[in-house]
Amino acid sequence: MKIHTHIYVNGKWTEPNGADRADVTNATTEDVIGRIPLGDASDADNAVRAARAAFDGWSRTSPQQRSEWLAKIAQGLEARAAEIAQLVSAEVGTPIAWSQFAQTGAAVAHFGVAAQLLGTYDFTETVGNSEVLREPVGVVACITPWNYPLTLIAAKVAPALAAGCTVVLKPSEVAPLTAYLLAEVIDAAGLPPGVFNLVPGYGPVVGEALASHPEVDMVSFTGSTAAGRRVGELGAQTIKRVALELGGKSAAVILDDADFASAVPGAIQACFLNNGQTCSAHTRMLVPRARMDEVKRIAAQVVGGMRVGNPLDERNQIGPVISALQRSRVQGYIRRGLEEGAELVTGGPDAPEGLAHGYFVQPTVFANVTSQMTIAREEIFGPVLSILAYDDENDAVRIANDSIYGLSGAVWSGDVERARRVARRLRTGQVDINGAPFNLLAPFGGYKQSGNGREFGTYGLEEYLEYKAVQMPVQASSQ
Repeated sequence: MKIHTHIYVNGKWTEPNGADRADVTNATTEDVIGRIPLGDASDADNAVRAARAAFDGWSRTSPQQRSEWLAKIAQGLEARAAEIAQLVSAEVGTPIAWSQFAQTGAAVAHFGVAAQLLGTYDFTETVGNSEVLREPVGVVACITPWNYPLTLIAAKVAPALAAGCTVVLKPSEVAPLTAYLLAEVIDAAGLPPGVFNLVPGYGPVVGEALASHPEVDMVSFTGSTAAGRRVGELGAQTIKRVALELGGKSAAVILDDADFASAVPGAIQACFLNNGQTCSAHTRMLVPRARMDEVKRIAAQVVGGMRVGNPLDERNQIGPVISALQRSRVQGYIRRGLEEGAELVTGGPDAPEGLAHGYFVQPTVFANVTSQMTIAREEIFGPVLSILAYDDENDAVRIANDSIYGLSGAVWSGDVERARRVARRLRTGQVDINGAPFNLLAPFGGYKQSGNGREFGTYGLEEYLEYKAVQMPVQASSQ
């Protein structure tokens, strides 16, 4: 069992002022596998003050120095990759292969990318008689969720440190163990005191203290749209920069000329990644009305054949959701789908056969879903797919855009140029064509109520930078 008793503030493991503790539960066995302290508002304040004191020195380090530290952190994480994957599969329920790739490999890559960018990024340019500088925004509060606990931390902390900002991290108290592992790696790397600080705690306590703190210059938040609204409201009180990566209800548009034998399974995979606990999951599949029966047959075969069970068994494709509360929430949505008249293709609200213990949900597919149904409009965050019919290409675009969200999506077509034209019409931050791979150098973020700001690559680095224009005197020309 991983027992943590301290928070990490000003380069030291410190006794928290908060007296509460939180247990960490294995999603498969329901056993307690860890315990962490929960900070309070005074702990958040101490961390912010440490970050503020460290900012002047850290912001003046050279890009080369920061690059070397970030590379060292990446190496430290890489050395503990197997441990990270096991921790996340236990906490979150992520199947081990996906945990190794997306939960571990991507986290290491974010620090590696940030280190590499500092070798080429130009923080200064000349525009007319002005020297335009890119300078760090200041003290950054990073508030992160449980579904990709280390990867989404790395996507914020790495570029913030690269930019020259100092950081206070509040991870999810539900899946905090890899945040502690990162703090251990950073401590071993020898970053100056106060540059990185870790204060776990509840959102309404530590999260709100950070979002409203006058010495925090920026909040970078990933989580639900409802919580994002609250973070934005609190940040507005001190006019701080707020970057929000929020919910999604992304659509995979399968055009009539697509290869349905590959498009339907590909879209299903993009829905069920991490057991459906992915903000950018393609949870709506849009198909030509005339081919609905064909799609149902393929989906029933693919999803009905998925192995559900212990995520540490590489043969299993679906693990548990993270908690009893989340299981109840997902099962409630499945029942709502049935009540509202959606056609159940496979799955259902009951626990998978033989898996009454653990937070397992049957992978579920609904067909003949309409845009008015709850399961087509709200983010479920579990292994549930809704299949909707469209009449023509324009109708498909209309349905895809008929959402308060705009985070991700896909287009499948036998004609890549046609797919590109449709992709341009989708009001969403990212679109995959024919299952194209994810790109950690491309911007990630959403339109509409999926948030604002961008993460990953150069785009993520620039979120943590301010512009400064220094006007230089113009030399009189000689006669």
